[in-house]
Amino acid sequence: MKVVYCGDVVGRAGRDAVLINLKKIREQFGADIVIVNVENAAHGFGVTPGIAKEFLESGADVLTTGNHVWQQRDIIPFLDENKRIIRPLNYPETANGRGTVEFELLNGKKILITQVLGRVLMESVDNPALAIDKLLKQYKLGANIDAIFVDIHAESTSEKLSMGYYLDGRVSIVAGTHTHVPTADAKVLPNGTAYITDVGMCGNYDSVIGFEKQAPIDRLCQRYTGSRLEVCRNNGTVWGIAVETDDKTGLAKSIEQFHI
Repeated sequence: MKVVYCGDVVGRAGRDAVLINLKKIREQFGADIVIVNVENAAHGFGVTPGIAKEFLESGADVLTTGNHVWQQRDIIPFLDENKRIIRPLNYPETANGRGTVEFELLNGKKILITQVLGRVLMESVDNPALAIDKLLKQYKLGANIDAIFVDIHAESTSEKLSMGYYLDGRVSIVAGTHTHVPTADAKVLPNGTAYITDVGMCGNYDSVIGFEKQAPIDRLCQRYTGSRLEVCRNNGTVWGIAVETDDKTGLAKSIEQFHI
């Protein structure tokens, strides 16, 4: 199975970059499934139903989110209605939406997609490791599921690395998101799980994590200025990973980082 994951989409620059290149990306990597993180797609904070639909109608198969998932109020009922968008698994079970999706490919193979939030320097959520353990009791890689993809949306690199090694051999892919800066550590871990600490963002890299530079600089220098963060609107770059898994074991054969 060939899996492509595009990192956090930030604002119009990120949206345009991904939407323009989705077909090219699928063809270039022969992708069986394309997953896109739309965490910051709507003006840098969250995603709207309209934007989510645009991605799905343009060729994205499944959408992940993150800690800004609740930022746009009209997305909340959409999370219940549409099974191809997920919110983090380790929010309370009573929260709207779902933390996993089991997606069936055209060839009949199935991939489980889930996401957890980290807890270091993040909001209070349930233990991500325990949430994943509970989920994996229902699945055995290479038996009743062909591949398992886990996004860990977290600030701390050590927390992401810990999750990667914790799940090594039990899932196909552990991909970090949230910090918007691509890391140079894409690799297959010793027991066969593809891993990267941060996929990077889809957005304008002549910026501060996708936002126009002046407001973040003012906040750095003056602590608080009252100025609003303005998301970049043009010149987006897509950063992502392409992973190939073994059809028999579900473990990763290779991981490649790319940008367009």
